[in-house]
Amino acid sequence: MSDCKTGAEHIKSLKDGRTVYLDGQLIGDVTEHVAFRNAVHSAAALYDFQAQPDMLELMTFQPNGSNRRVNRAWQMPRNYDEMVQRRKALQAWAALSCGFFGRSPDHLASALVGQVMGIDVFRKHSLDRANALTDYFEFASKNDLFLTYVIINPQAQRTKDWGEQDDDLVARIVDEDSSGVTIRGAKMLGTSSIMANEVFVANLQPLKAGEENMAFSCALPMNSKGLRVLSRKSYEAHAVSVYDNPISSRFDENDALMYFDDVKVPWERMFVYRDPDMCRAQFHDTPGHAYQNYQAQIRLSVKIAFLAGLARRLTEAIGTTNIPSVSEQLGMLAAQVGMVSAMLSGMEASGSQLGEWYVPNKHFMYSAQVLTQDLYPRVVQTIRDLAGGAFIMLPSSVLDFGNPQMAAIINKTQRSASMNPEQKVKFLKAAWDAIGSEFGSRHTQYEMFYAGARFVTCGHSFRTFDWKNAAGLVESLLSSYDLQNELTRVTH
Repeated sequence: MSDCKTGAEHIKSLKDGRTVYLDGQLIGDVTEHVAFRNAVHSAAALYDFQAQPDMLELMTFQPNGSNRRVNRAWQMPRNYDEMVQRRKALQAWAALSCGFFGRSPDHLASALVGQVMGIDVFRKHSLDRANALTDYFEFASKNDLFLTYVIINPQAQRTKDWGEQDDDLVARIVDEDSSGVTIRGAKMLGTSSIMANEVFVANLQPLKAGEENMAFSCALPMNSKGLRVLSRKSYEAHAVSVYDNPISSRFDENDALMYFDDVKVPWERMFVYRDPDMCRAQFHDTPGHAYQNYQAQIRLSVKIAFLAGLARRLTEAIGTTNIPSVSEQLGMLAAQVGMVSAMLSGMEASGSQLGEWYVPNKHFMYSAQVLTQDLYPRVVQTIRDLAGGAFIMLPSSVLDFGNPQMAAIINKTQRSASMNPEQKVKFLKAAWDAIGSEFGSRHTQYEMFYAGARFVTCGHSFRTFDWKNAAGLVESLLSSYDLQNELTRVTH
């Protein structure tokens, strides 16, 4: 056995008989199916990367009581230096997918790290539920599990409360006994569920009195009896080749609806039980929500730098880099990358102690979230502007190069100041896959809405801003003069 979890171990763990559907068919082994196998192997590569002897210290640590090292995503920082050390590991993982794995294993690990930091919130709810969470955290972290989550309800009739929706739409408790509870209904968006070991089920959207049967959180193995995973269209399955679709063919983390068809949840896996306000508190009264979205900003810092690199390489390919208006656009992109990195550094440097733990500055994190969900589509549009028609007329697939007559024409027509024709086509295919393909469009939509609509993220910013200090600055100005004194001054 190696010092830490490896890719082979992860692939073996996914051969568990989980129930996954795609294109009307029940999928057998997700690790071998054409729609998922490359993404599964890309996920496994994360573990092989951390297991390299020269990466062990950067990527892993050894929890107390464990004889194996695990990814630093499970590390609970006690100070600023440990937070930065952890962040560097997460950035190294993100770089392996150029930031396109939005729900890599460190995302849910970060969510649980934050929730366990606030374990006193759970203890106020129930000592048994709190103990269940800490026991689960120890199990998940020591086994370096890949977790996903489903914390959003299916979109339905927006004018109705969740408790007023059609029966069996929203996952809810339908039965319970001495061994646990039974849940029935749907949750979304199970991003990366195809390649995850377990799923964390909770409610991020507000619940109210009378909706107690929906007010729970728990964790389940992906092969739980009655858990049905309905995959969206697989971009990997529709990728022509790695040459034509180098990102979507390997890093399509997939999204899925999960339907719980009378799934039994043992009590030791129940963390919130019939408490609407506790569903909110587990995210927002603990550092859970802050830590999971801090991880998202870590990942985005890599992805946005990758997009800037695409933009610069694009202008080199078409010979426009030194045109003043183009270098101005590249300079703006560089500044935007710097802004994302600076905001990340700021939320770390301005963090604070929560007992023995160190947590990022929550308002700075939400500020970054608001700004970057608007920034991402603007960056994509800038790259489109820089490309002009360069993306439109590319060879249909890698097979065109296998036809000598076609290859000769490609070599004559795909010219570049800095690349040979094969290199130019290879690069432009990669750039289009990142921003213009169906996969690329999904990522634009994802970055704009993964944390909620703009009114949701702005609401977090509004809620966490120091309005008292800002108002104090205004009051300080206003109190520095008054009407009577000014009248006296100007009339004498």
